[in-house]
Amino acid sequence: MPKLDLSAIPQTNATGYPPEYAGAVQGRWNRRLGPAGGLTEFGVSHVTLKPGAWSSQRHWHEGEDEFVVVLSGQAVLVDDDGEHPMGPGDCAAFPAGEANGHVLQNRSQEDCVLIAVGRPAASDCHYPDIDMRLINGVGFRRKDGSEF
Repeated sequence: MPKLDLSAIPQTNATGYPPEYAGAVQGRWNRRLGPAGGLTEFGVSHVTLKPGAWSSQRHWHEGEDEFVVVLSGQAVLVDDDGEHPMGPGDCAAFPAGEANGHVLQNRSQEDCVLIAVGRPAASDCHYPDIDMRLINGVGFRRKDGSEF
């Protein structure tokens, strides 16, 4: 079963973010392709960003490489170096441990579809713009360690 049927893989816009940080990703719809294809060493998601949606809060991972490729539509990659327009065929790579917070934002009036590749989050993740941190890929806390 190497070829995956996208229509058979459920889409979800669920997020584990605390409510005060979840709004930006409400228009993000994911299909988890890795589990559907039996992959266990890395994750692959087919992501649709509706107009106005963000891929995540701006973040970086201590122990997870990430890679994205835009399939259709337009997005703006926002990182520590500024804003970078991305369109079909454009790719971005985020090495593990590189403290360069990043997010893709759909500022257009059309859907943006992309593929995101990474590893299931098992390391700390930092959110430089907000008072949030992901600890060992398990639970969100405030930067001082307190619970939401």
